[in-house]
Amino acid sequence: MSAWEAVSGLVKFPDGRSIRGTGVRRPRGDVPAPDFAVYLLGRDPFIDGWPYRWVKWRDFSLPDSMDEAISALGEAHTRAERERVEIACGGGMGRTGTAMSLLAVMSGVEPADAVAWARENYHLRAVETRRQRQWIKEAAARLRM
Repeated sequence: MSAWEAVSGLVKFPDGRSIRGTGVRRPRGDVPAPDFAVYLLGRDPFIDGWPYRWVKWRDFSLPDSMDEAISALGEAHTRAERERVEIACGGGMGRTGTAMSLLAVMSGVEPADAVAWARENYHLRAVETRRQRQWIKEAAARLRM
């Protein structure tokens, strides 16, 4: 088992991909650097050390652009087939959980089951608001177009 496979927050999706969910306010410790990350934050985190995409997404809210969020998460999903990928918001629950739910849909989970799947496989408090749950359904519908 590699060091990445043992990190906290690593989620194995139904299609075999693994993605780490975390919060930027959590100490990184000895967790290996990702090959690619998506940051769901109100401001660009200006991370040095690895490539990333920033999606403007304020706490307890929705992304400013659904298209940008879907694009960034789609890139994360694709890259996770062969790379170490990380998704993070401030605390690692609401926005990250919402992203993990949509990634679950991209991996084959039915949209109606995505929040429950993320709560079971990622974090019990994944997806914090009713609007975030609705956003997952709307984003999943766009994926199917």
